[in-house]
Amino acid sequence: MDPIIIAATSLVVGVVAALAYQNYLKKKIPSEKETPKEAKEPDSRAREIILEAKDEAFRIKREAEEEVRKIRAETLSLESKLATKEENIDKKLADIDKKESLLETKEQELEKNRNDLVTKLEKVAAITRDEAKKLILEATESHLKEEVARKIREANDQVRKEADQRAKQILVDAMRHGATDYVAEYTTTSIKMTDEDMKGRIIGKEGRNIKALEATTGVDIDLDEPGLIRLSSFDGERREVAKVALERLMVDGRIQPARIEEIVDRVQKEFEKIRREEGEKLASEVGIHNLPLEILDSLGRFKWRFSYGQNLWLHTLEETKIGMAVARELGADVNTVRLGCLLHDIGKVFTPEQEGTHVQVGVDFLKKFNFDPKVLACVEEHHEDKPFSSVESSIVWISDAISGSRPGARHESVEDYIRRLKDIENVATSFQGVEKSFAISAGREVRVIVIPEQIDDATATKLAHDVAEKIEKSVTYPGQVKVMVIRETRAEAIAK
Repeated sequence: MDPIIIAATSLVVGVVAALAYQNYLKKKIPSEKETPKEAKEPDSRAREIILEAKDEAFRIKREAEEEVRKIRAETLSLESKLATKEENIDKKLADIDKKESLLETKEQELEKNRNDLVTKLEKVAAITRDEAKKLILEATESHLKEEVARKIREANDQVRKEADQRAKQILVDAMRHGATDYVAEYTTTSIKMTDEDMKGRIIGKEGRNIKALEATTGVDIDLDEPGLIRLSSFDGERREVAKVALERLMVDGRIQPARIEEIVDRVQKEFEKIRREEGEKLASEVGIHNLPLEILDSLGRFKWRFSYGQNLWLHTLEETKIGMAVARELGADVNTVRLGCLLHDIGKVFTPEQEGTHVQVGVDFLKKFNFDPKVLACVEEHHEDKPFSSVESSIVWISDAISGSRPGARHESVEDYIRRLKDIENVATSFQGVEKSFAISAGREVRVIVIPEQIDDATATKLAHDVAEKIEKSVTYPGQVKVMVIRETRAEAIAK
């Protein structure tokens, strides 16, 4: 509130109060006991109050006026400063306007100069502005193309380097998974003996037992090494039959020609079960179950088959483990790769009996069992006879190459050797009246077992000559091949 108003209000209040008090005293009737002196005292007191009120009002007014003067002085000072700032702001705004005007003028001059220069350049270069712009864009684009191409090459080189390192790591890990402790037996099988006296019983009187064993099984039996019987034949199934039969004979203890023939015949009939067990074992090793029995029988034959000297059972197990590991690393279908690797060489157990490559024979065989087309494609494409249709086919091919091409995996000479022995046997069995034939002694001898009812003694001699002559003409072999024709006449009767 304004100080002047406060002072005036205080003064009015004091005067009104004094006058009211004075009127009150005038109306009052003095009492009988009051003296004239005492009656005058209220008037004196009222005057004092009025004087005091005036003094107080004057003092308040003086202070209010002083305060007003200070406020006015401060207001004038602030107004002066504000006016100065406004003046400065007006000057600055005027300067800005002046500079903007000058800048606009400069821009107009620059635009005019630029246009003049462009016009002069167009006249000198004899090209228009659009043409020049096109040339500049083309030059920039060419430069950028080189830069982009360089970046792409660098990126490709980096990706290729990293991909090579990653691929090597994947393959190394996969090959580590493919390691197996299975040792393949190429042409010999060993049987350990705890009793050296058993050798004499195996040989028999005048060697009749060992001769019966060799003639019945078609394998060579070597007893020269202490505590060991070594069975030799290029045909793994024959060695397996001979091994199982000999082990049973040693346990039985009754070793004589008739018993030998009985046991060997029984083992040959049971060999299908042995073959199936090997097929089940191979499938189980890679985590596959419930395959058709015909396929298990074919897989079981892998154990006694070789491809360029590499055991087919071992090769398939190794390849399948490698393929599964690679498939896991690449995120491919592991089950498809697993089946593709396991079955990729199944056609080899049917060749050369059937015409065609083992790839086509295997695919035709597998089609009977309604396998997934992707699995059939893996088998059909694992030798690149057809372009790869999936990453799984590529993995099967890679795994096959790793297992087959590693150092020491394959020996072509062994494959040729086994093929030569097979050819010698096929020549011998091609003659009428021949029951079976066995190539022994690394192909230096072939034993021909004839049907006695069809071949007599005189014909047996001529048969030996004919077999030898045909072998000489149709088979390539080192050294000589001895042909031995065996004819045995037996008479049987049953007492009832």
